[in-house]
Amino acid sequence: MAATSFLSSLKYSDGLTVVGISFCTAIVCEAISWVLIYRTNSYKSLRSSIDKAAKKLETMKTDPAIKIAKKSKTKKIDRVETSLKESSRDLSLFKFKSGAVVALVLFVVFGLLNSLFEGKVVAKLPFKPFGLVMKMSHRGLQGEDSTDCSMAFLYFLCSISIRTNLQKFLGFSPPRGASSGLFPLPDPKTN
Repeated sequence: MAATSFLSSLKYSDGLTVVGISFCTAIVCEAISWVLIYRTNSYKSLRSSIDKAAKKLETMKTDPAIKIAKKSKTKKIDRVETSLKESSRDLSLFKFKSGAVVALVLFVVFGLLNSLFEGKVVAKLPFKPFGLVMKMSHRGLQGEDSTDCSMAFLYFLCSISIRTNLQKFLGFSPPRGASSGLFPLPDPKTN
């Protein structure tokens, strides 16, 4: 009871509540990901194969001590790159399962927060946003003060930054050689 009265007496208690809920949601999402992905042997083997392939590719491209015929070296590099792409794709597909569960959790939490903070200013921005950013930050708010921040914008920013940093802190960030997502950039050699 005392904690709630203290929190409600703060000037930006709604903003702190949104940040706290965002932090808790990030922890729950990472726990779900750990249960469904990170603790499995399949994920560990895929991650180690991506790490090995990325290191091998890096040494093949940069190490001048490896003296192989140019054509042979290019073929070996292409094989390692193909292996790396396949492993990255497999890892992305493997993560897709938990992504659906995490998306459901985030959707439910966002809906709950949206109903709790509908039309409320939860924070003040230290700058006047421009165009598209202003439409997002002022979404659902009455008034003309463009420095007012809605729950949706604050939750969006917190979710992105907190979850990314939490993944790095816990060691769950994607391997450095992994492509980003299910749809990697096209190979410039084939185009």
